[in-house]
Amino acid sequence: MESALDHQTARALLEWQFELGVTDAIGEAAVDRYELPDAAPWLQKKRPPARIAESLPLAERNEDPVRVAEAAARGAETLEGLRAALGAFELCELKKGARNLVFCDGVARARVMIIGEAPGRDEDREGRPFVGRAGQLLDRMLAAVNLSREASVYITNVLPWRPPQNRDPKPEEIAMMRPFLQRHVELAAPELIVLMGNISCQAVLGKRGITRLRGTWAEAYGRPVLPMWHPAYLLREPIAKRETWADLLSLQARLREPS
Repeated sequence: MESALDHQTARALLEWQFELGVTDAIGEAAVDRYELPDAAPWLQKKRPPARIAESLPLAERNEDPVRVAEAAARGAETLEGLRAALGAFELCELKKGARNLVFCDGVARARVMIIGEAPGRDEDREGRPFVGRAGQLLDRMLAAVNLSREASVYITNVLPWRPPQNRDPKPEEIAMMRPFLQRHVELAAPELIVLMGNISCQAVLGKRGITRLRGTWAEAYGRPVLPMWHPAYLLREPIAKRETWADLLSLQARLREPS
């Protein structure tokens, strides 16, 4: 039987109900809103069947990003393989807004590995870490203790993609990048690690508070780790350069110790 209402009348009645504050339609079957989720399957988010899920893009498969990252990182046998694995990782939203994957710079398997926080505008444009003003200051800092990215230092970041407006990385972004970072350290095989800034300390040591952490050696990934001020902070607070010089001397002294 055809409805006696034309679509204009039906729409007018529906808008009238909205104006009255109606938010739910009454169905033929009662819904117990206090029932436990496992007893109320209509309240659960349905997963697509296995065959359909396999054909969906990775970001739509309801997979745990950290577990996917762990599996991808474990499968990388070389640094180039790890770069490819990161390039194929689709569960980090930062990738969609970035120009380039910023993977590394410097000498692979150098004695010193520097881990920064995330790429900025210049790094995103060039696809290399620490190439802006902070990177130029970093180069001068390294040169002061006879180190350089061309000969004796390997550099990377916690995040390989630039966050919008250079905001701090979110905890979930750090969590999904942490397996790649750990595998990066294993493949680069440095003797010592320098952590630049709060975010790298959070990712590697599980701690924040660079003012308290800087200058004190710790251990992570089975290696000595030295937290330091980020060069970007030193550009804003030049007075902190004195403490940074002490940290650089501590790094230099550690490198001179017998292996």
